[in-house]
Amino acid sequence: MAHKAEAWVLHAGTGDAPERAELVREEISFDDINSEEVLVKPLFGCWEGNMGHALDRLPVDICKLRGEPWVVFGNAGVVEILDVGPDVETVRPGQRAILFCNGIWDRYGYPKKIFGYDAPGTIGLLSRKTKLHQKQVIPIPNGESATDAELAQWAAFSLRYVTAWSNWRLAIGTLRLQLNEDELPAPVVWGWGGGVSLGQLHLAHLQGCRTFQVSSRADRQKAAEDLGITAIDRREFPDLNWDDKRYKSDPDYKSRYKASESRFLRIVEDLTMGQGVNIFIDYVGSPVIRATLKAMARQSVLTTAGWKEGMNLWFVRAIECIDRHQHIHTHYARYSEGVQAVRFAHANNWLPTVDNRIYGYDEIPELAADYDRGDFTYFPVFRIND
Repeated sequence: MAHKAEAWVLHAGTGDAPERAELVREEISFDDINSEEVLVKPLFGCWEGNMGHALDRLPVDICKLRGEPWVVFGNAGVVEILDVGPDVETVRPGQRAILFCNGIWDRYGYPKKIFGYDAPGTIGLLSRKTKLHQKQVIPIPNGESATDAELAQWAAFSLRYVTAWSNWRLAIGTLRLQLNEDELPAPVVWGWGGGVSLGQLHLAHLQGCRTFQVSSRADRQKAAEDLGITAIDRREFPDLNWDDKRYKSDPDYKSRYKASESRFLRIVEDLTMGQGVNIFIDYVGSPVIRATLKAMARQSVLTTAGWKEGMNLWFVRAIECIDRHQHIHTHYARYSEGVQAVRFAHANNWLPTVDNRIYGYDEIPELAADYDRGDFTYFPVFRIND
């Protein structure tokens, strides 16, 4: 039988030039679950950067990318299991679970496309009912008795903290192939800015690393400090924004950039006692890559699972080889890593602190606008169903 649900829908753009889209609230329908699928009622979602990209239709119009006239996005949140197919083994009706947003995976389980974004045919959590593959849900420990506040934390956890877990496993594992615990008992870990970096630095802190987060905002600095992470004020080096063309053609820009880079590197030197950063979490990209690489120690790791402000990087390959800098690139996680992340989070209270305001379902367009303006700290959560 077909299912019907209320949803906030993104329709395909009509022109060649990208234009900011508006969500339309309407009823959708979808087919019944198959033997390995589950029918779910989304409870809470977390607004993610990719949702803003979808509304901006940048870098692509995801409707056209998927070959579909409309899309319901939303790939971070918590759901309640309503029904399961006969071959489902991961969850049972009545359980609460995080959405594990691997939409299409390769033969080893690593994601190729993301549920509720670029994976065709998927109906994201801006729908009040949807269906998922059994490996797109991970039960929350004690989820049936969890409070709304706890469920909101798990909603924020589901995408960014799972991403952080997978990326950290590879980053710390790679570092340890070069320097063992006796040689380097407490690695120095730095990160730029965002929510995945915060989660990853918190994880590194829980595992005995010395951690530092760079941010220009007081609320984000406080969020880091509250987790035992040393906050670095990015406003101390305001012109650290690399632009190769301007550097070569604009003497004033070149002077300001060099002053900011020098200030940043002096701070790194002081706080690492001249040894440099062992793992640098850089989800920003090209505007900071030159400074990031200069801040790194020998036998160190540059790690990323994102490209917030620059997709293309340039570096001197010979220097990276001589300094034994390892470059890690990941994209979300595979299912076993998601299960590991949930278990660790439950046992060690490795969960995000969500923003105070929980948006209602009627307020989704307002949330989209607030996110676009930056009117949030890290994790803006919204309610989908009671």
